[in-house]
Amino acid sequence: MTRTEQFKKQLARIFDGNLRTKQWENYPDYAIIGLIIISTLSVFASTFDIPAGWQKVLNVVDVVTVIIFTVEVSLRIWAADEIDPKFSGFWGRVRYCFTFYGLIDVLSTYTFYLSFVIPLPYAMLKVFRVARLLRVFRYLRSFRMLQKAISSKAKEMFISLQFLVIITLILSFVLFYYEHAAQPDVYDNGFRSVIWAFAQYIGDPGGFADTPPVTFIGRIIACIIGILGIALFAVPAGLIGAGFSEAMEEELHKADVEKNIAKLRLSFERKLDRPTGYQIVKPYRTICDIQARMGMKVDDIFDAIEESTEFRLINLALTQTIDEHPQDRLAVEHFIVNRPYGCCIDRGSKVTIVSPSSFIDPCTGSFAYYLALIGGFNYISREVGETAPYKSYYNFADRYNHEENLPLYMEDLEHLTSREGSWTYTVLVASGSNEPTYPTIFHFGAGGPKGDESFEGENLVVKDIAAYRAFYEDVAAELKEQYDMASDHQRYHNTAVKGLFARKYREGRGAENNIVMRVAWSACLWDSRRIAIAKTIADTLNRHFESDVEKQYDPTLKVKKIGF
Repeated sequence: MTRTEQFKKQLARIFDGNLRTKQWENYPDYAIIGLIIISTLSVFASTFDIPAGWQKVLNVVDVVTVIIFTVEVSLRIWAADEIDPKFSGFWGRVRYCFTFYGLIDVLSTYTFYLSFVIPLPYAMLKVFRVARLLRVFRYLRSFRMLQKAISSKAKEMFISLQFLVIITLILSFVLFYYEHAAQPDVYDNGFRSVIWAFAQYIGDPGGFADTPPVTFIGRIIACIIGILGIALFAVPAGLIGAGFSEAMEEELHKADVEKNIAKLRLSFERKLDRPTGYQIVKPYRTICDIQARMGMKVDDIFDAIEESTEFRLINLALTQTIDEHPQDRLAVEHFIVNRPYGCCIDRGSKVTIVSPSSFIDPCTGSFAYYLALIGGFNYISREVGETAPYKSYYNFADRYNHEENLPLYMEDLEHLTSREGSWTYTVLVASGSNEPTYPTIFHFGAGGPKGDESFEGENLVVKDIAAYRAFYEDVAAELKEQYDMASDHQRYHNTAVKGLFARKYREGRGAENNIVMRVAWSACLWDSRRIAIAKTIADTLNRHFESDVEKQYDPTLKVKKIGF
């Protein structure tokens, strides 16, 4: 991530309008509120007959506040896409300027400069300055709750308004037929009766409908319209009141959910991995374990997962083969998200660990993450997406018409592998609940068809076959010697698929050498030596592909704290 992107993300946090976060980002918010109040007071003071000296002071205050607000509003518009992706691009920024707060920002700030080009009335300029006070609503919790209340009941209010209009139209036409016979000069057409009926709802302030009905039926209709006039205000008030109560409950529920997310995060405390001596985040916590450790109810856990961007619910039965007769067992997985699709970490390495199915294959992202961390490699992982229907980032037809975040994922992958001599190492699982147990644990592929165990062929995704073969033979020997786990090359899995991501790089971009490794869950999740296995693979990758770089293991592997 570039410094510009980091700065934009910081601006998005500053401009979030939340005064309750205990961060330094609150200080600019309070400064903006203070300037809004000072600006409004200066406009108010200018309405009095004050000495010329003080008038100059007010003019200086006005100019200074306008300049500061110009910088602030310009930065808001620039960082709008970080606040909400729908404001991306030029037209997205224009769309932001026409939102409620965006329009207030623009009108209360840029009109100052417009007055140098177009002579605007003095009163209009002052009105725009006073309109800055509306910007305070951005920070008021009560106003946000009122907005929620109105928006949540907007459909019901619109339906009630439709009903009122239709009934009033019907009554006004009936009124016309009876009153036209009694006073034809007054009610000479239907428009008169319609105007009279609707004018009663606002009290007829202009007196333009001062033509009361004189017939018995007309007066009855007038009484009905009077009752409907009460309903006109009573029904929306009741709906908004109900919506306000719901918004209050939602706010309280949201606060509870935030507490439960914090509790859930605490349950992923780093623990000592004895085979390596590293402090490691557990790949999962079962629901029962979280209940026992954190005292959380099942509903609280589910609500926290639904609202959080760093936890997901998994079924551990998916990590066992048919031969193991898996039983459903729910657990929670913790992961990192720093991109719309998941996670991207650039460590400046020539090796990039790719985990395209972390969000669908439980705990594979955890294994891939530690493989990258221990080896000092780049890391890219898909952690976000719809699980059904499943759209793979490993195998797809078109990178631009497949899934909304796939183009960005591929751009980041191409950036990570743009260095000369780059390699990708893709981590996938080899077997699950729909597959049998294979005789081998690790399954390597270089773009060849299933059953072709040679290191030759057409359309391979590894160009330097000699280097790949040397690596494969070395890592296979290490895994067999240290863990008694066998490996194979393209014996059980096909990597010759046309949609393989390594075949979808834009011309001249992306790694020329792409290794695919499928590993059994028995090794990457259930084996107590899983992190040691990742370390063995990482050390072998470094020996073969980055031997020219002096590396040290990341010191955070020895730090005991919460989460990644």
